[in-house]
Amino acid sequence: MEKQLAPIGVFDSGYGGLTVLKKIVDILPAYDYLYLGDNARAPYGTRSFETVYRYTLDCVKWFFAQGCPLVILACNTASAKALRSIQQQDLPQLAPTNRVLGVIRPTTELIGTLTKTGKVGILATKGTVSSGSYPIEIEKFYPGISVYQEACPMWVPLVENNEHAGMGADYFVKKHLDSLLEKDNSIDTLLLACTHYPLLMDKIKQFLPGGIQVISQGEIVANSLSDYLQRHPEMEKRLSKTGSRRFCTTDDITDFEQHASLFYGAAIKAEKINLT
Repeated sequence: MEKQLAPIGVFDSGYGGLTVLKKIVDILPAYDYLYLGDNARAPYGTRSFETVYRYTLDCVKWFFAQGCPLVILACNTASAKALRSIQQQDLPQLAPTNRVLGVIRPTTELIGTLTKTGKVGILATKGTVSSGSYPIEIEKFYPGISVYQEACPMWVPLVENNEHAGMGADYFVKKHLDSLLEKDNSIDTLLLACTHYPLLMDKIKQFLPGGIQVISQGEIVANSLSDYLQRHPEMEKRLSKTGSRRFCTTDDITDFEQHASLFYGAAIKAEKINLT
């Protein structure tokens, strides 16, 4: 029987993945997209590996139940703490022909081409930093590169409370940038390894010395997805292309719509869903 065409699923624990979805839509506008923010259980960044894995798997199963053959974990914490287990343990039983992809691999495949000094800084949540995923993955592709990490626990709440452009953000942004650069003053490339952080880009650049480039993941992930679909026509043929966008949340719709417009750059209409 012919499988019904279905959208690409894009997942995040909250709103941040919308910055990635926005770039994906810019580069691949023809496809249909289904976004889910697990806002009722956010944030994931401070949760244990087991909890993040369990929550992420719940959401992946929901996407599969909606018919999505391809799910992008547009969340660094979920990519760091859950992706490998889901790919290796769960996919073969749940849906062997479906795929779940993350945001860490596309970024680490590229980052070595962007640094001239071979010194890279990672700005992320505590969960992503403690997972060690970025140093481990970068080592695979670019063993000569030195990676320095900095957890920035206040950055997500600053963004979600719409304080990222105000003076209240100055202290926390400067504090973590200074702390990271103290580890090695020849760092020339900073990766924003949390999908909330692009909204702090102007503030970050304000407190950085010249000559340091700041990389956000949206465009990298979008280009990687485009490349993936070209290399996997068997998956590409399963995707619907009517240009539709559907947004879902596990929490309050009104709150989600207000925040989502900030991240997505346009007003959206959301639906509340239950995972059970």
